[in-house]
Amino acid sequence: MNTLLVTGSTAVEIAESIEQLIRDREIVTGHLLPAVRSLAAQLDVSPNTVGAAYKLLRDAQWVVTDGRRGTRVAAEQASAIARHALPEHLRDLASGNVDARLLPRLDAQEWAGMPGDTGYDIQANEPQLLDLAARWLHSQHLPSQDIGVFQGAMDCMEKALRAHCRPGNRVLVESPCWPPVLALLASLRLKPVALLSDNHGACVPSEQALQNAAAVILTPRAQNPTGRTFSESRWQTWANALQEAPGTLLILDDHWGPLSHATPPQAMAMPARWVHITSASKFLGPDLRLSVVTGAPQVLAAMQRLQALASRWVSLLVQRLAARLWQQALDQGQLRHAAESYAQRRHALIDALGRHGVQCEQGGEGMHVWLPVADEASAVQALASYGWGVQPGTPFSPGGSAAVRVSTANLESADIEALARDIALSLRLSRRPVY
Repeated sequence: MNTLLVTGSTAVEIAESIEQLIRDREIVTGHLLPAVRSLAAQLDVSPNTVGAAYKLLRDAQWVVTDGRRGTRVAAEQASAIARHALPEHLRDLASGNVDARLLPRLDAQEWAGMPGDTGYDIQANEPQLLDLAARWLHSQHLPSQDIGVFQGAMDCMEKALRAHCRPGNRVLVESPCWPPVLALLASLRLKPVALLSDNHGACVPSEQALQNAAAVILTPRAQNPTGRTFSESRWQTWANALQEAPGTLLILDDHWGPLSHATPPQAMAMPARWVHITSASKFLGPDLRLSVVTGAPQVLAAMQRLQALASRWVSLLVQRLAARLWQQALDQGQLRHAAESYAQRRHALIDALGRHGVQCEQGGEGMHVWLPVADEASAVQALASYGWGVQPGTPFSPGGSAAVRVSTANLESADIEALARDIALSLRLSRRPVY
């Protein structure tokens, strides 16, 4: 590397200069950086300054150091989400899609009545959507004075993390965790730190671990993939701990929100920095790509500044469509019906599994059942032989114990008993040694 391309007199400036060279691909994977003393002499700075710059780059996973072999540009991280095509002959219990029959729909007359405003000057949020969101948030004992509209839950998370975190920062995540969150952290060069979890929700880490984390991402209810929902006592423990970590951003991913039967935490004291994300995907449809957000004013304002520089605003047509669908779902009782339908199928499968000798965690809600298994690949293969396609657990919990996720949203009630029987047979087969 031509060290004359590196500039800066502080550790941060030197690290940013090298990072830019990597981003511009002027230096690539495996490229050897100058020795600390050599670069320090060329920049006329202390070797300690260059050493600190290299540490910043290591923490952000831009470079790796291997003793006397020196410091080299790290390999690019694979941040893409693993996708697997499901054979057509398998029943899809893997994708996690919602039941389209439970989504509200507008008829042709209602579509015709949608305002058709257009133009780059139309960047305001839809008042009816904001009113519905405010009423929903108030019912959940959450502040509703400041509300933002963004393009889906991942868009919200990305902007919150970009506004608050620097590459190399630690972010606490539930384990097992929704795979797109892990992919997002990798793309932002943030370090995921797994949180232990039980049927009360994610466990609170030590005070030091919490203070050392730039952010924590929690799912209040229907956690994907386990279905776990936070208990009131666990929420209170988190609330108390976060009060002692004012620099840690709390991100609440409430994806199940309006479909939840869980009682919201009563008047939980929010930390200094927090955001609550309500996605429309599960109750209005994934393709709307819309979420409403409330949170600490300074955090929400920082997210909106990033939005103004990129997508600028969420389509007013999409906002109006979401508002009308949401209001229709309330007026016609569709949300209540959908919530009951999902709950009935999930609970029926858990009960049926119990009758066949398969014990799984009781309680919780949502669309998924999380089953620990002895051998993940064998269990998935055995279920496929019976005609069922399920999701292997590894993408949700890299390095964790073997498991499979069974999605119940598109499972017919008449098929639950057969599925439970086949799962029990598959788990017995996965324990059988093959020589």
